[in-house]
Amino acid sequence: MKNITLIFFKNILLSGFLIILLSSVSGCMPHSTLSTEVGVRTIKWSPFAKKGVMQKIYAPGTTYFFLPMINEWHTFDTKLRNMEMTITRGQGAHYGPDDVLFKTIDGNDISLDIIIAYHIIPKKAPYILEYVALNNERLEEKIVRPISRNITRDIFGTLKTEDFYIANKRTEKANEVITALNKVLNNYGVIVENVLSKDYRFNPAYQKAIEEKKIADQMAERFKSEVNATVEEYKEKLEKAQGNVNKIVAQIDGEYEKSKIAADAYYEQQTRIAKAINVEAEAEAKGIEKTIEALNSSGGTIMVKMKMAEALTGKQIYLLPFSDSGGMDLKTTDINGLLKMYGVQKAAGKQ
Repeated sequence: MKNITLIFFKNILLSGFLIILLSSVSGCMPHSTLSTEVGVRTIKWSPFAKKGVMQKIYAPGTTYFFLPMINEWHTFDTKLRNMEMTITRGQGAHYGPDDVLFKTIDGNDISLDIIIAYHIIPKKAPYILEYVALNNERLEEKIVRPISRNITRDIFGTLKTEDFYIANKRTEKANEVITALNKVLNNYGVIVENVLSKDYRFNPAYQKAIEEKKIADQMAERFKSEVNATVEEYKEKLEKAQGNVNKIVAQIDGEYEKSKIAADAYYEQQTRIAKAINVEAEAEAKGIEKTIEALNSSGGTIMVKMKMAEALTGKQIYLLPFSDSGGMDLKTTDINGLLKMYGVQKAAGKQ
């Protein structure tokens, strides 16, 4: 009797299971993912699998069939999302003013419009569903938005007020925000690709002071540029004048060198001429010395007489009467007239 009862209950259980199985197969519903979505399945009850979030990722652009009563289906969009936080009403992620408010390192109030570009890590979708958020919107509101605002305040708050006018410094801080956000958000299955700082605003009174200072700085730079231009102009003129002076100096130096070379050549020529004259004079002096030596010798008198004879050869000689007692007095006689007279008389005699 007991065996019959057990068999009966087993048949009932088997029949019930078959009924459930058949109803499950016939009641499966389609679950699809879009081209940029991944799907995550949660098993609520199953005789063949463990309950909970499955770690399997259902690929984009596909359709799967599950029984709706014992399964839950969630999708996460993995495309790049831009979370804009701006003061402009109706433009950003929130309808009202949503800009980031903080103080600069030198104590001035500032508001900053910023865009955080991020996306979900596909393989992290099961983790996000199980521990973080049920969908993209909850993930952004619960995790991405508050963490991004806090880190943006901290990093951009290290800038001085005037640094916000320098695009490179804002870009440097934006890159620092990217690095800091990824250190935190990667653990939640999120990657930040870019941080873009847009408009920024100071306290109105301070903004006016900044603008006035900026105008004053621009005027100062303009005056500085004009002064530099004037200095450069005078430098150019000075260089030109210096070039002319150098040219004149070079010409004078050239003329000096030419004159010096000519003078040196003339000096050398005259030195040689003087040396030649000196040599000739020395030779002539030595000749005179030899002549004097010859004249002073015993044969010198004879040589003088011979030279006198040679000099008197062919000359007419006249004898004039001369005596101490009454002859011709050479002191009072006109020698020229006398010679003239002798010449006339001799000429008449020849006729």
